[in-house]
Amino acid sequence: MRSDPDWLRPELRGAQALMTTRAGGHSQPPWDRMNLGTAVGDDPQAVAANRALLKAALGAVPIFMKQVHGTRVVHLTSADFGTTPEADACVTSDPRVACTVQVADCMPVLFSAPDAVGAAHAGWRGLAGGVLEATVRELCALTACTPAEIDCWLGPCIGPRSFEVGPDVLEGFGAPPASADPERFRPLRAGKWLADLPLLARDRLNAAGVHQVKGGEWCTVEDASRFFSFRHNGVTGRMAAAIRLGGG
Repeated sequence: MRSDPDWLRPELRGAQALMTTRAGGHSQPPWDRMNLGTAVGDDPQAVAANRALLKAALGAVPIFMKQVHGTRVVHLTSADFGTTPEADACVTSDPRVACTVQVADCMPVLFSAPDAVGAAHAGWRGLAGGVLEATVRELCALTACTPAEIDCWLGPCIGPRSFEVGPDVLEGFGAPPASADPERFRPLRAGKWLADLPLLARDRLNAAGVHQVKGGEWCTVEDASRFFSFRHNGVTGRMAAAIRLGGG
């Protein structure tokens, strides 16, 4: 699989996966250089050229979704080429399809199951709402596997030293502000906490029966020169995490 040397290459059984960084594309500042988002103000020709690079690196067609911070999961096939389904997660058993999510602080999560793969866009709303559990259920239904047979990878997101949140986020996770676990929600000042999104994702996956979970060590805000970060930069590009069936 050809890709820029700076891109991340998760190792997941039975799959080929990658996640782009800022490196390797055609976009100019402030979207420099490998912006894959079409709704952030970048030159459409540059975005198209960047998406062509991603497709070539994957050897499959990446299908981008209209992400709405929800929990809907779609089952993709080659019949979906050229479409933009409204969803925040997708699964496929078609090796011609690459499940793809866009991010710039939210967490991308890639899944590999026997004979199928999936991807989820997990900001705090989707994570609290159950997007990861919904993806696990769809993969199990598609392949008749158990959650224990699924491997996961957590990609770069806003990290636990940067993700400042209010009581609405704690309440979304069922964590009363007065007694929230400080490992997951570290008190910062009155009415504010620092949330650990990767740890919260691991909690959800483990509770769903998924125990093979890698990644989660990169912070997009702290390393905004390598990763796009909306919180750090405001106007910026979007990265993609993608996975296809085969190899691995």
